[in-house]
Amino acid sequence: MTSSLHLNGRRGVQLLQDPLTNKGTAFTAAERDALGLRGLLPPRVFTPDQQLLRVYDSYKRKPDPLEKYIYLSSLQERNETLFYRLVLAHLEEMMPIIYTPTVGLACQKYAHIWRRPRGLYVSAQDHGRVKEILQNWPNPDVRIIVVTDGERILGLGDLGANGMGIPVGKLSLYTACAGVPPEQCLPVMLDVGTDNQALREDPLYLGLQQPRLRGAAFDALVDEFVQGVQVMFPRACIQFEDFGNSNAFRLLHKYQDRVCTFNDDIQGTAGVTLAGLLSSQRLTGTALPDQRFLFLGAGEAGIGIGHLICTALTAAGVPLDVARRQCWFVDSKGLVVRSRKDLVEHKLAFAHDEAPARTLLEAVERVKPTALIGVSGMPQTFDEPVVRAMARLNARPVVFALSNPTSQAECTAEQAYAWSDGRAVFASGSPFAPVTLNGKTHVPGQGNNSYIFPGVGLGVAAGEATRVTDEMFYVAARTLADLVTDADLAVGRIYPDLSRIREVSAAIGVAVADLAFRRGLARMARPADLGAYVRSTMFEPEYRAYV
Repeated sequence: MTSSLHLNGRRGVQLLQDPLTNKGTAFTAAERDALGLRGLLPPRVFTPDQQLLRVYDSYKRKPDPLEKYIYLSSLQERNETLFYRLVLAHLEEMMPIIYTPTVGLACQKYAHIWRRPRGLYVSAQDHGRVKEILQNWPNPDVRIIVVTDGERILGLGDLGANGMGIPVGKLSLYTACAGVPPEQCLPVMLDVGTDNQALREDPLYLGLQQPRLRGAAFDALVDEFVQGVQVMFPRACIQFEDFGNSNAFRLLHKYQDRVCTFNDDIQGTAGVTLAGLLSSQRLTGTALPDQRFLFLGAGEAGIGIGHLICTALTAAGVPLDVARRQCWFVDSKGLVVRSRKDLVEHKLAFAHDEAPARTLLEAVERVKPTALIGVSGMPQTFDEPVVRAMARLNARPVVFALSNPTSQAECTAEQAYAWSDGRAVFASGSPFAPVTLNGKTHVPGQGNNSYIFPGVGLGVAAGEATRVTDEMFYVAARTLADLVTDADLAVGRIYPDLSRIREVSAAIGVAVADLAFRRGLARMARPADLGAYVRSTMFEPEYRAYV
């Protein structure tokens, strides 16, 4: 599907300045005459493929990942169709640029590389007029909103308004990976200040130079935003992204049964991790109900994964209390056990009767996990003794170092394979290159949320779902795992090749939309051919003819 936007009487420079209508040198001679473009462009008409050669050549000339990110951002700001044509033509090369790991550095530098506004900024100064701000957005048919307050950007902490790079990047993946039309996507920054003193003192910082808004005032602003979306964009799904732990769980629990919303850090990460665990069964030979999972990190990602694992286990017939007992957590103070008096609410379901353990290695020896999952944001915490202990306890130890960006990974792919004598089933949050060990090449899987959230969003948008449920992420995880081929597993990869991401997202979209219809959560009547309908909604980076 091409863009659904109409020209609405726009001509000439207006068309060139709108990235959704701009075709640049690809405007035909007839279009130039009819739309007042004659003379505003060089006289030669280029095909989209010729344009693609030019922009890819320019991209390759950029000296480092940050410069490549800046170039791609500028291209997206002037010609969305060409941007997505380029990204899809070189997806494996460009995914690490438009999102992790480069987006982390881009957010750190955001105020210094900023060129033009993208998305909406709702600040702590806007209480009482949020709906008015939402009305300023030019496209009324918004289906996916990604919103952050910038408090916990990847593993980098509080980046305040610089965190806008995350919603922008996430929504680029919605379109590139799942074909959600770009005009239906809206990035939002809730600028409630920052506790990062260095940012507040940066003269180029774009956000409010004040401490973070907390408590009732913060809640009131978020609630005004959520309620405003229901009025202005009633078919939109709100994705909460990179909020701090103190707010993420609370906001999800507050809104998930009231509006169409989810938290990708909690539920999307859970989905992609569960998919990896499901597909890894085919390598380890150990069924999910027979496994024990040890997490380093008990924040949004870890607890979210734990709950979704429990959903999968109960679906397999395991009682919930037994399922929870299969999930163990290590936080900054050691093993999460019932005797501790310092546990916050979201950890209590996974606090078990066991003696304390201060270190990760001690916890590994105590719990004897089949799978070790890192969501700590603490680099190099899966050290050699820990990985070797996992390899001693398991013929095929599952080691997932999921923290982003690459610099925050708990271990590298090379370390995991070397310290396990090539027996580890490894996945990471950011990409690692293949590793050759003792003559065998291992291709590490990337447990990137982009395998899950774009397809979920596609299904929610296509089916006009009123809610996003945990069951949708379970269905998405199962669908993703089923798409892993024997050829993938032969090289140790437990996720499909990234080149298949659109196929993956479409399959997940159909499964999620089907569930929405079966659960009575869809606003529309079920199409006769659901698969064909979902695929028909997907944006393709092709120019539309205007005359």
